[in-house]
Amino acid sequence: MPLQQFSDSELHAKAVQLGVITEGEELPREQRSRVAAALLEERRAAKAPAQPAEPVRAREITVRGTEITVDGKPFPWLVARAPMEIGLAVDGSGTVRLTLLADSVQVLKPPTSNSESE
Repeated sequence: MPLQQFSDSELHAKAVQLGVITEGEELPREQRSRVAAALLEERRAAKAPAQPAEPVRAREITVRGTEITVDGKPFPWLVARAPMEIGLAVDGSGTVRLTLLADSVQVLKPPTSNSESE
C-alpha cells in the first residue's frame, strides 16, 4: 500500500502516538514506512470481522406443519421435505434434527491451537 494513502498529519499523529517522535518534531523519511505499516495494520484490525458470538441453546422450537419458529422468530432457511427427528425428554427439553437446503456447502478444518496463538 502506497504511503500516499496516509496524509502527513495522519503519519505524524501516529508517529507521536508510537513514540517515534515527539510533538513538533518532523517525522524522519526512514521512519515513514514503519509508521505507515502501523496505520495499515490498525485499519486492517478495524475491518476484521468480529469473533462470532458463542452459540446458545434455543429456548423454544415450534414446528407446525411447514412453519418452524425458533425462540418465536421464523426459521429463515429452507428445510428439505425429509423426515425430521424430534426427541423429547420428560422435562420438556428436546432436540430437533432437520435437513437444510443450500446452494453450496463447505466443510472446513477448524484452526489448530498453534495457529490461534499466533
